[in-house]
Amino acid sequence: MPAGHRLHPSALRAYDIRGIVGETLTEADADAVGRSFGTILRRAGGTRVCLGRDGRLSSPGLAHAACNGLLAAGCEVIDIGLGPSPMLYFSVFETGADAGLMVTGSHNPPAWNGIKLMLHSGPFHGDDIQALGAIAAAGDWEGGTGSASQVDIVDRYVDALLAGFRGQAFTIAWDIGNGAAGPVVERLTRRLPGTHHLLFPEVDGRFPNHHPDPTVEANLADLKRVVLEQGCDFGVAFDGDADRIGAVDGQGRVVWADELLGILAEPVLRALPGATIIGDVKASQALFDRITALGGVPDMWKSGHSLMKARLLELGAPLAGEMSGHIFFAHRWHGVDDGILAAVRLIEAVTLLGGSLTALKSALPAMINTPELRFPCPEGRKFAVVSEVLARLTAEGARVNAIDGARVMRADGWWLLRASNTQDLLTARVEAKDEVALARLLAELNDQLALSGVAAVAIDH
Repeated sequence: MPAGHRLHPSALRAYDIRGIVGETLTEADADAVGRSFGTILRRAGGTRVCLGRDGRLSSPGLAHAACNGLLAAGCEVIDIGLGPSPMLYFSVFETGADAGLMVTGSHNPPAWNGIKLMLHSGPFHGDDIQALGAIAAAGDWEGGTGSASQVDIVDRYVDALLAGFRGQAFTIAWDIGNGAAGPVVERLTRRLPGTHHLLFPEVDGRFPNHHPDPTVEANLADLKRVVLEQGCDFGVAFDGDADRIGAVDGQGRVVWADELLGILAEPVLRALPGATIIGDVKASQALFDRITALGGVPDMWKSGHSLMKARLLELGAPLAGEMSGHIFFAHRWHGVDDGILAAVRLIEAVTLLGGSLTALKSALPAMINTPELRFPCPEGRKFAVVSEVLARLTAEGARVNAIDGARVMRADGWWLLRASNTQDLLTARVEAKDEVALARLLAELNDQLALSGVAAVAIDH
């Protein structure tokens, strides 16, 4: 058996592999991941792997190393090159491959990068990733001589995004944020009806204009400005690998992901009455109430793109989404998260529901809540803090949904505390029936944090 390669424990995340390039994630690590994943695939009876990468400066080197590892394990590599993660997922279905490997740092800072894995039609996460790490450490690898080919899949992907399109002409701003979606969105918008203003479509892994994370409102400042200056009907934005979407309406108001999911759910439930729609534990209660009002069955589930994909497959649901902006369509699609597809489906939904995202936003219940609050917490401490808070809440007899962190239900609202699976952060959210209740619930959250030695959450909402 060849000598193994031990991956940094902090890089083996709940639903992907992620670390600081040159420190907790190296090209040698990527080689070992490719070889270990190829081994798992070979032992499962497969050989063909689609390989993609985002636009980060370190991605070509990491992708080349991962390819070498796959080849050493005897796999057939179909290299689709630079593009968004959803295009990699699409390529697995389109080419009939057995698996996919995507080199991407998603929305993390530029010094970070990572690897997302897809085995057959489902996600590769949790125990799968730990098992991969064990294979790498032991050097328990399959051997062989693989082969590699390059495939240009962009036009086929755009064709699929537009298949059966039923939307009217709008004026839309698209903020690509120098992420990997640029070439796809450029081709897509040339074929969509309407007028389209593209912001920062040039792929640049330094992200010189703003960080590509549409869940942080400060990153939407350029999008809001262009929407207002150009009189757009609405605007959309993507993260670095475009598996997440953000949006603003024609007045520049943020349409948060749970609000988007509620809008996107209506056309789906018209086509599939009574279907289950999945939202994550961070979503507003208004989302779950809306799904029920539309005749659907709401399901609250854990945050995390792989966990949501697995739940979608388990329930056979046509649509799922989470506050981070991952939207998953199984209705007329493959059940994977795709921010670009979500933008296309948003055009269709706004068309069907009266032609104005601004009006749809205005008609939503006026919930009083915070955005997702994020604050640093050491990797080795973040899950312990949540466990301590849960223990105290359980002791006091509080009504808590512990499916993913602690979602504490009170008569006049709720608050959530959970550990991020992708960064050294705790995340929180509070929602209440009025400002007085919001302040009280936020104070309750901060009291619990203080008992575990964590600084209070500052909020401006």
